[in-house]
Amino acid sequence: MLLFFWSREKERGGEGEGEGGERERERGRWGERGRGRERERERKREKEKKRSLFSPLFFLFFFLCFLFSLLLLLLLFLYQITRPVFAKYQSVVITSGTLSPLDLYPRILGFAPVVARALPMTLPRECMLPCVLARGADQSPISTKFDMRGDANVVANYGRLLVALAGCVPDGLVAFFVSYSYMDAAISAWHDAGILADLAARKLVFIETADVVETTLALDNYRRACDCGRGAVFLSVARGKVAEGIDFDRHYGRAVAVLGVPYQYTLSRPLRARLDHLREAFRVSESDYLAFDAVRQAAQCVGRVIRSKADYGLMVLADARYQRADKRDKLPSWISSRLRDAHLNLSTDMLVHVAAGFMRAMAQPPGEGEGAGAGLLSAEQANALDASGL
Repeated sequence: MLLFFWSREKERGGEGEGEGGERERERGRWGERGRGRERERERKREKEKKRSLFSPLFFLFFFLCFLFSLLLLLLLFLYQITRPVFAKYQSVVITSGTLSPLDLYPRILGFAPVVARALPMTLPRECMLPCVLARGADQSPISTKFDMRGDANVVANYGRLLVALAGCVPDGLVAFFVSYSYMDAAISAWHDAGILADLAARKLVFIETADVVETTLALDNYRRACDCGRGAVFLSVARGKVAEGIDFDRHYGRAVAVLGVPYQYTLSRPLRARLDHLREAFRVSESDYLAFDAVRQAAQCVGRVIRSKADYGLMVLADARYQRADKRDKLPSWISSRLRDAHLNLSTDMLVHVAAGFMRAMAQPPGEGEGAGAGLLSAEQANALDASGL
């Protein structure tokens, strides 16, 4: 019996070993299949990874090509607009208050002007006063150029400038920043330093936002504050909605300050494509176009306060770079002709003195020769224009 049980156990053990070997061989075959499937999944993952890397690059390339094509179509559209007009009419007159310098627009639009003149603005009295603020209240230079934009002292000096102007300028005061991000950072710094509270104690403060409804509501309340005599400050952004199409005539804008030089974002791909096209097609250098565009935008901002011969206003260009010839030469003649040497390189306290004297003079009734008809051309001026061929 013992031998029998032993032999049966041995036989069973042999059978178990045979079954185990079979299972091992089966497991090996399944392992080979599993490894093959794993390799197949690995190859699929590699293909998907390459495809995922390729698709964003392809989309970016396609998007850049689309932007460049759109820019070329826009320039072609502008050229197609001007060419039929010049072909249909014998004489075409193009006028604007911000067409300075006069030699750049014909080069961009592709035509040769017969006469190009910068005519003076006829006003009954000197009702506008442009000034260049180069130094803050602590006599340190102020500017929004890249290496000074994050300086807390420059931001604080801009805030103290608005506080000082709010104390000597009646009714409405408008300030234009170079960008929304810079305005947000400045307002936050003014709030922490208590400058915003000092400004709100003198005039009500309203701010332009990217939302159209909020900006419209802020403009409506700003006008109400000016109408009731409380006075208000409107903080806006160059190239925004307010700078492009809103007028601050009469008491809605007695002073306007442009805080910095409103250059475009130079790393923008559409702008880079535009600059390349202007350089290759019209030989317009990058620096010339950027400076022209920035100064034109600044002139458009300060021109918001002079909308009729009855208006008067203070124009403050708050950046040391406006003193340079490459900036002043690009200002329209109706601004540059009134920019005196005594109003350059001003500090905040000097500007307040000049502004207070200007506001007192404008509050007086017009003197002799400053009333109705004083803005008409004299006979000598008309003869001079006739002799020049206009």
